Amino acid sequence: MLNSTSQTFNITPNSMPCNKTDDFKYPLYSSVFSVVFVIGLFFNMVAVYIFGCTLKLRNETTTYMINLVVSDSLFVLSLPFRIVYFIKRKWLFGRVLCKISVALFYTNMYGSILFLTCISVDRFLAIVHPFRSQAIRTKRNAKLACCAVWVMVLSGSIPTGFLLNTTSQTNVEASSNYCFENYSKTQWRAELSKVVVFIETVGFIIPLMLNVFCSVMVLRTLSKPQTISRGGYLNKKKILRMIVVHLLIFCFCFIPYNVNLIFYAMVRTNVLKGCNAEDVVRTIYPIALCLAVTNCCFDPVIYYFTSETIQSSFKRKSTVWHARFFDRLQVDSSQNSPNMTPKHLTLTNLRTKTLDNNESTI
Repeated sequence: MLNSTSQTFNITPNSMPCNKTDDFKYPLYSSVFSVVFVIGLFFNMVAVYIFGCTLKLRNETTTYMINLVVSDSLFVLSLPFRIVYFIKRKWLFGRVLCKISVALFYTNMYGSILFLTCISVDRFLAIVHPFRSQAIRTKRNAKLACCAVWVMVLSGSIPTGFLLNTTSQTNVEASSNYCFENYSKTQWRAELSKVVVFIETVGFIIPLMLNVFCSVMVLRTLSKPQTISRGGYLNKKKILRMIVVHLLIFCFCFIPYNVNLIFYAMVRTNVLKGCNAEDVVRTIYPIALCLAVTNCCFDPVIYYFTSETIQSSFKRKSTVWHARFFDRLQVDSSQNSPNMTPKHLTLTNLRTKTLDNNESTI
């Protein structure tokens, strides 16, 4: 999180410092991150359970989704440390854990972008080039693509987290009390500006162009009469829904933060000068960051709408849970009523076992 503290970092042409404060970000961060932690932890644990315990059929899309849920889960588990920091405004967990938390933020942010891009490209190949892409769309190639994403993301996030040090303009010895923010001007000019150029190009601009291109090509293919007659109206409607959900989440979570980060870096390196520019980017940055971290809550929505296998698994599991709950109520009522015969109980248990057997074959 390439952030600043409430201290001034820019000088106007009249040599007057900009005294705009951004202390509002601390209660904002602590509130939003707490909500994201609760919702994200629940959704991702459900996703882990589905992928690990109930989903028997694996394909290329689910391979990307499994890697995405791993990235989201690691980031969600690091949020309590950030919440404590934003409440106390002081880092209490040591330098190493701070650097790990910073690295996990970038791993999640750009790992999510790249894995979502992989899903978009896979959908493009499956719909636009269904026959020619059969040799490409294999589980082996999907695993290789995921390994390439992890190598790319970790090669950028780990150096960013471990090589950059937070500093204080007033007391260098107090630098260990800061995390995620308060980088010096020297670091911005020497390292951070290069980091921003790299992550914005590889981690945002190129994936954004790929997502837009793949979505447009899929929409063009679906609009052709032969495609509509071959796939049917309902199938086309499902694909359109997947594209809309995918693009909405991508735009909502990632575009505000990454666009503002470009201007934020320009202000910190004095490419953009003046208090007005500084005030705008410092006000937008916390809001955009809060939107960015919500991606770990919305990614499970993509899992559900993108994969019919996951939808089927979720619906069958819900049916099993409902049947067990209903049977439990019947058993409890039978203890108080002599009208419940053993034969009825046997039929009820048989129905529950049948549902269990059907669910295990997914």
